[in-house]
Amino acid sequence: MRWIIFIFIYFLINFYSFQSLRTITRSNWVLIGYVIVSIAILVNLIYQLSQPNPEGGFTGGRGYAIGFMLAFMAGNLISMLFMFGEDIGRVIVAVFQKVTTPAESFSLPSRRKFISQIAMGIAAIPFASLLYGMYEGRYNFKVLKYTLHFEDLPDSFNGYRVAQISDIHSGSFDNKKKIEYAIDLINEQEADTVLFTGDLVNNLADEMTPWTRTFANIKSKDGVFSVLGNHDYGDYVSWNSDRERLANVQAVKDVHAKMGWNLLLNEHRFIEKNGERIALVGVENWGTGGFKKKGDLDKAGQGLSPGDFKILMSHDPSYWQEKIKTDPNNYQLTLSGHTHGMQFGIEIPGWFKWSPVQYRYENWAGIYEEFGRYINVNRGFGFLAYPGRVGIWPEISVIELRKGPKPA
Repeated sequence: MRWIIFIFIYFLINFYSFQSLRTITRSNWVLIGYVIVSIAILVNLIYQLSQPNPEGGFTGGRGYAIGFMLAFMAGNLISMLFMFGEDIGRVIVAVFQKVTTPAESFSLPSRRKFISQIAMGIAAIPFASLLYGMYEGRYNFKVLKYTLHFEDLPDSFNGYRVAQISDIHSGSFDNKKKIEYAIDLINEQEADTVLFTGDLVNNLADEMTPWTRTFANIKSKDGVFSVLGNHDYGDYVSWNSDRERLANVQAVKDVHAKMGWNLLLNEHRFIEKNGERIALVGVENWGTGGFKKKGDLDKAGQGLSPGDFKILMSHDPSYWQEKIKTDPNNYQLTLSGHTHGMQFGIEIPGWFKWSPVQYRYENWAGIYEEFGRYINVNRGFGFLAYPGRVGIWPEISVIELRKGPKPA
């Protein structure tokens, strides 16, 4: 039934785009070509989603099928809005003419060619953008730099630089050179430490097999520290037994060790300089809306005091809203990921930032401050489901810690 409803809506939307195209051109080849493409995209999606998928997720052919459908539907929806609006106007004009001249028969005015041209022109923007996001945008890595000031930062850590990456989703990658370039980009930042905030894989530990050596090349003076994200627990796969699922989770944890990363599971470590120290705290995933809740902030911070300077890694930013930002143990800086910025949006740095994901998450991309405490939500390193990024590019965050009050 869901497929029937979807197919009906799909062809209804396409009908309006077809009408728009027919107003612009009378070429039967163009119209036939449009119909063939419409049917091919739908058939491919149904075929890909009907295939066995023991690994779960939406990668490979499934991901591209979803991507092409999103691009095609986005353009057609824009076109439909214009055409539907014109239809309302046509009906109003026809009714008015019938009322004012009863002797005349009721007839709709013809569609206006320039309206169809505008509709198709604007519709081409999201269509082309989503295709670009699939072929270029997903590897369009950006380094975003921030400077944060803390009065309680130990003097020895003034100028300390933290690089953050998140949401690798290694099972989605298909271009080793692009990933190697991104690893080089991380190392070029010469950060004092690199912190990874979860979702190493889409579902299975084996997804990291081709990439373990590549990510093991990430270097920093004080090492790489990491936490788990919701996808690292393998909850989106149908396992034969719970024992099999737990074995996969352990294998994911083992990959961190193979790469030389320090995985923090509701625990903390200290970094010391000149007799002073800061704490790196890592909690397991905790998220609202049905996501896994294994994070235990109290356990992770056991033994720490409010006076200790702390950097907390928590994959899902909803934990910051739920508990971290008001916790009496005073977590000065939290690093999260998870949202991907929905891999789609519009950003004009310093001026404007929008993505549909903001209606789901209060903290979804970049730096936020409440109660004198900060959170950075990394936009993610990889991609999932839609195999691309538009406007919300893959991110490497670099945060410099500075001693002193926040500048006015």
